[in-house]
Amino acid sequence: MNNFRFTLQKIIPIMFEYIFVGIAFGILLNDAGYSVVWSVLCGFFIYAGSMQIVMISLMTSGVPLYMIAAMTFFINARHIFYGLGYVNKFRHMGWKYPYMVLTMTDETYSIRCDLEYPEGVDQQKVDFYIALFPHLLWTVSCAVGSLLGGMLTFDMTGIDFSATAFFVTVCVNQWRQFGSRIPAVTGLISAAVFYFLFGADHFLLPALSVSLIVLVIMKDKVTLQMGGVQDVK
Repeated sequence: MNNFRFTLQKIIPIMFEYIFVGIAFGILLNDAGYSVVWSVLCGFFIYAGSMQIVMISLMTSGVPLYMIAAMTFFINARHIFYGLGYVNKFRHMGWKYPYMVLTMTDETYSIRCDLEYPEGVDQQKVDFYIALFPHLLWTVSCAVGSLLGGMLTFDMTGIDFSATAFFVTVCVNQWRQFGSRIPAVTGLISAAVFYFLFGADHFLLPALSVSLIVLVIMKDKVTLQMGGVQDVK
């Protein structure tokens, strides 16, 4: 019980975000004509947070699935860097290792960064619960949103703007709290250059590709500006 209670205390700050964004996704997906089954499948297997909201508009606009998959990879490629410091730790968790890798999110990473285990708790169980509980919460929230979307009868035109508002909020928050300006400036310049070169329909993948390459090259400088990253054993 100590493991469960300790985990719950740590994930409470992210629970409301998962609930409200998950419900918003479910409502939007229902409004796009997809059933609650698809909400559950997307929540459980894709588990890409705000990217799932963007995915809806891409799907309804006729964007090919391979392009959506590529965009999802590039946008969530930061998780690769998140997980590098936890490889040795997760590797000793047996069959849970792949699950721990695939369920690393911005929020669970932030929890683990300053996590101190008190006496009497099982570290591996706590780590697993930190991955499992938010994942299940997100999946349930997506399903609840889809069910609510099926019951709501008023016009929901414009609700998709919540994705735009969400990303603006995230960008402003990251600009204020992130220790390095390099990722934001790199993304802005790449997007602007390729937008003018290729137009609105074809700029995103080249911009994401160049941004990823630049950040890989400059990762040491970014890490230094952030104050360094501790390797987790």
